[in-house]
Amino acid sequence: MLAPVEAGDVAVMGAGAWGTAVAALIATRAQEVAGSGRVSLWARRPELAHEISATRQNHAYLPGMALPANLVVSSSLEDVLHGAVLVVLAVPSRWAREILGRGSGPMLPAAAVLSLVKGIEPSSLLPMSRVVTEVTGQRAVAVLSGPNLAGEIAAGLPAATVVASERPALASQVRDMLASVQLRVYVHDDVTGCELAGAGKNVLAVGAGMADGLGAGNNARAALITRGVAELSRLGAAMGGHPLTFSGLAGLGDVVLTCTSERSRNRSVGYALGRGRPLDEAVGSLGQVAEGISTAPAIVELARRHGVELPICEAVAAVVEGRSRPDEAVAGLLGRRSRHELEGHPAWPDPVASRW
Repeated sequence: MLAPVEAGDVAVMGAGAWGTAVAALIATRAQEVAGSGRVSLWARRPELAHEISATRQNHAYLPGMALPANLVVSSSLEDVLHGAVLVVLAVPSRWAREILGRGSGPMLPAAAVLSLVKGIEPSSLLPMSRVVTEVTGQRAVAVLSGPNLAGEIAAGLPAATVVASERPALASQVRDMLASVQLRVYVHDDVTGCELAGAGKNVLAVGAGMADGLGAGNNARAALITRGVAELSRLGAAMGGHPLTFSGLAGLGDVVLTCTSERSRNRSVGYALGRGRPLDEAVGSLGQVAEGISTAPAIVELARRHGVELPICEAVAAVVEGRSRPDEAVAGLLGRRSRHELEGHPAWPDPVASRW
């Protein structure tokens, strides 16, 4: 079981917007509850670590948020991880295995890991919780997911999120480390469902952005969101997740946010694609990682292995892989065979397709 926050340090690996926001949340909460508690934030680039330490702000990724005094920043993984009872993973999915490998030595054997990563490892098709276990050994693992824009969390705007773990005590303690009057934190035990929802929503957001870039309208966006959630719930059930998870904060909540917000990186890349910009230009202008680009082909292959059809995700993958244009992808989706709305849904027990 995770040691109490006042009895040990917390390390956050990744000084992007979300990693910085969560590090600041935990540090602030530790001061309020225990009057102490050291939180360390790892920045890959030494110059970024120096700038954050000197200015007490992360101007590059989270400008305007003053960092609490008990949050220290370093580019040394060894220093950041030393003595940490909780390690928070907040790096892009394609770099997670490498960074975890570099950090597994300095980690305490009993340290728990909280993953903030909403993606699938492209090479192995594994979710981050499985990558954590493979690289670091049998550690207690939790995941955080939900409709949370880092900038709004940093500004103290009201929000809700969910922390999932197969260890209820770990989920509850992480909840207590994050919860505040501005952030309501729920607990869950469906790690598979929450991770797949968090990864899949990025793919749907790229699709929603493409539709918006094409001028498809609000009706199309609403349909994409609804049918996209249905796709993810089918794959989630096939992988052992619970279908209802995809109607919650990690599922529908996060899908709605990332498919509609102009602050969504994945939607922004999709919008640029819909407006006719090449993929490398769309991604390059973002200046940050859009997980949906690498996740789209991965989630389609994952679905193929489980015998599940994901038409919207397949259409997005075809565009990012250069096999289709955005307008062709939308036309292909609209031209699909009409069927009963709940056909194939894991929560619908009656095979009704033959009646229609």
